[in-house]
Amino acid sequence: MSNKPLIAPSILSADFARLADEAAAVHGRADWLHVDVMDAHFVPNLTLGLPVVQSLLATTDIPVDCHLMIENPDRWAVGYAEAGSCNVTVHVEAAHDPVMLAKNVRAAGAKAGLAIKPGTPLEPYLDVLKHYDTLLVMSVEPGFGGQKFIAEVLDKVRTARRLVDTGHLNLVVEIDGGINGDTIEQAAEAGVDCFVAGSAIYAADDPARAVEGLRRRARASMR
Repeated sequence: MSNKPLIAPSILSADFARLADEAAAVHGRADWLHVDVMDAHFVPNLTLGLPVVQSLLATTDIPVDCHLMIENPDRWAVGYAEAGSCNVTVHVEAAHDPVMLAKNVRAAGAKAGLAIKPGTPLEPYLDVLKHYDTLLVMSVEPGFGGQKFIAEVLDKVRTARRLVDTGHLNLVVEIDGGINGDTIEQAAEAGVDCFVAGSAIYAADDPARAVEGLRRRARASMR
């Protein structure tokens, strides 16, 4: 595990009318820019799609981390990779052929991520995860920002961390949902590498300073 925790501000909490400015506000601080794509089918909310992601990619050089909360990611995920996203994450609950999907996303030039909802167990997918670069553990139910952190998911983080540390998996352990100055310490202690944070960054007076504050707290708690 890197001793530099990765911080990925979530634009779900940013001002959608000023996305270029909101990306610029964390430039030089954020490691990734996390983009939640929701289709109002897999999750009950609707956010943005590929055209907006393409526009965002044209305005920032922060690596864009696309989290696809959509039905049929097997059909749509490759387009986000081809557009230039650095990491494209699909939900194991929605993917029809997650191994082939990982290969296709990688062939299109992006890292492949697999997301798991809070109630989905990790163990059935350990062989699938050997084909992925990122595991995104959801610490809230996907679909809305600003939810309360579900601490029980940290058992999945600990399992994944152990498998990475023993060489059984080779991936970045990412967490998304309810991450703030308090919960980031619990997540870091459990073994998370990359922390998605929305309102903890974009509701702050100085988003860039908020990123660094979260990074300090995570680093202090990493094992």
